[in-house]
Amino acid sequence: MSQLLGPDEIGQLAPSGYYIALRIGFAFPMEEVNAFPEDWISHYTKQRFMLFDPVVRWAYGNTGTIRWSEVDIDDPKRVIAQAQTFGMRYGVTVSLFDSGADAQRSFASFTRSDREYTDLEVKLLKAFLARRHNETAPPTNLTKAELEALGMVKDGKRLKEIAFELSVSEGAVKQRLKNAKLKLGAKTGSQAAALANQYGLI
Repeated sequence: MSQLLGPDEIGQLAPSGYYIALRIGFAFPMEEVNAFPEDWISHYTKQRFMLFDPVVRWAYGNTGTIRWSEVDIDDPKRVIAQAQTFGMRYGVTVSLFDSGADAQRSFASFTRSDREYTDLEVKLLKAFLARRHNETAPPTNLTKAELEALGMVKDGKRLKEIAFELSVSEGAVKQRLKNAKLKLGAKTGSQAAALANQYGLI
């Protein structure tokens, strides 16, 4: 069912705006969409609400879904109340977290001004985020040789240098990079190296 949800459908389910952060690493998400109202983004940034936002605190400390009206975390800056004055009267937040050594979190908030989200809508939004979270997962099928070549591309080395350092032919390096590009969905070796770096693979 979540396959049906694209940007247009998300916009219809969250007419007052939404925020999606996928695969949050040490500091930044791998992919981020901030479709909250511009005036709210400006106000939120100027007031430095991020550290005090109970919704964000909930998302980092929990998994699952919660309606904003159910968030029971101190809100000394009245972030949720202020969001309502910008048309975001009702919200739902979804938070997902991988298990394992390289666990990463994704979370999203969706808002509307007219009514609470239904249980079905909450399930659809959770399924949507789970799909996007899985789509942006790092590939697990890159070989050691492919990652080695990508690491050298990231370091700015040319094909001839890589082949020399690895004691293989240029053709072998090309094949490794071709395989890596395919697995990462990249168009160039540089893009593949950048993606592998972003995933923390090299």
